[in-house]
Amino acid sequence: MDVLALEAKNVGGPDQEKKSAPRPKPKPPKKAKRIVYFEVEIVDLKTKEKLLLLDKVRAMNPKWYPARQSLRLDPKAKCLRDEEILQTLPVGTTASFYFSDLGPQLTWGTVFLSECVGPLIIYLMFYFRLPFIYSPKYDFTSSKNWVVHLACMCHSFHYIKRILETLFVHRISHGTMPLRNIFKNCGYYWCTAAWMAYYINHPLYTPPCYGQQQVNMGLCIFLFCQVGNFSIHIALRNLKSSGSKTKKIPYPTKNPFTWIFWLVSCPNYTYEVGSWMGFTVMTQCVPVAFFTVVAFVQMAVWARGKHRSYLKEFRDYPTLRCSILPFIL
Repeated sequence: MDVLALEAKNVGGPDQEKKSAPRPKPKPPKKAKRIVYFEVEIVDLKTKEKLLLLDKVRAMNPKWYPARQSLRLDPKAKCLRDEEILQTLPVGTTASFYFSDLGPQLTWGTVFLSECVGPLIIYLMFYFRLPFIYSPKYDFTSSKNWVVHLACMCHSFHYIKRILETLFVHRISHGTMPLRNIFKNCGYYWCTAAWMAYYINHPLYTPPCYGQQQVNMGLCIFLFCQVGNFSIHIALRNLKSSGSKTKKIPYPTKNPFTWIFWLVSCPNYTYEVGSWMGFTVMTQCVPVAFFTVVAFVQMAVWARGKHRSYLKEFRDYPTLRCSILPFIL
């Protein structure tokens, strides 16, 4: 027997008898994500002048900070929201936007505080009868009618409550508003507060016709609605976390004052109007009644807009609800 042949046969032993393991197939290369570039043209809304052309670059203009910019796809269309994404808009790879300058902006918190601090101070000026308001002989005098002092406490309580809510309760979704609007808003609230305060604190002011019973009834309505208004604000605050823009349907909680949510979309306005109705009954003052009517008209407009927004955003929104008055409006 040939020894070399035997040695050659035994080389590798059983390894030759086994089949060679198949090599793993190489993974196919990942497809590169398709990158879509947009060419964005910014046009002035009024003059139709081309302001910017953005081509794969990020443009910044320190003069027009984001809060004062308004962009639209069409001159008559609504302003685009901050959270909207270019890829989801009905445009091609070339998009034209119409730009308008909203002017200097203020935070809503600053506006709310200005609206509330002014009436609070102005009313107290009339209550303490500072000089140059009434006849000099009445300077720094006090009214003999208890309802005058009660009205001052209620009025001050209302605006102090609003100030505290602005600082610690409200989560304002809209960041800013035009600076010019603060003069309109503050002018309305400050002037109406002065008008009411002048007559309620006037030396010739007469108490309500039905006396203490009417005052007590008006006070009960006022306090009831103030607590209800605060309860609604707390419920709306707890509806979403801080910084979140996700909208949810508000529903009643364990607090009985929130059960009105079954019938009304904006019960905070309902309670607000109810407070001023109670204040009107308590003081029996024409300027207060006028302020209440105007406030109701304005809040009804806001409530109807909010109600329509709920119906548009949520398909399962309760159909039984009205905007501000149950079964009526």
